[in-house]
Amino acid sequence: MEESTKVRSAIQEIALGHRKRYGYRRSTAELRRRGLAVNHKRVAGRLYLDLASRLKIHGPNQLWVADMTYIQLRTEFVYLAVVLDAFSRNVVGWSLDRGLQARLPLSALRHAILNRIQRKVTVHPKSSSGNPKTETSKLPWQQRP
Repeated sequence: MEESTKVRSAIQEIALGHRKRYGYRRSTAELRRRGLAVNHKRVAGRLYLDLASRLKIHGPNQLWVADMTYIQLRTEFVYLAVVLDAFSRNVVGWSLDRGLQARLPLSALRHAILNRIQRKVTVHPKSSSGNPKTETSKLPWQQRP
């Protein structure tokens, strides 16, 4: 049996044997106890793929997926974090930075959340003159005490 197939089978066996309560850390430790040399990132990716493939997505905003990559410019690299809606495959948030720090994916996620919330809280009431006007509610962290 090919090594990757053996590892995939063992991951699935561990997940089912522990009623899918084991995360990637416990699964990695169990695989190593069984004598398989595995990287925790590989186990985490496999567990994620199994989880995402079992979901039945019927509309937007049910599952977002994220990825990061680098872009080589003439004299430097920049890093891009993107959040995609798994149903529509639209970009719902993104962030670009010169450094690869935690703020990059967090900024992309914040952007996605703000875009989603702003679409939901925008209302178009009519003014007393009958002309439409747009009002947007402030988000809790934007309001002053």
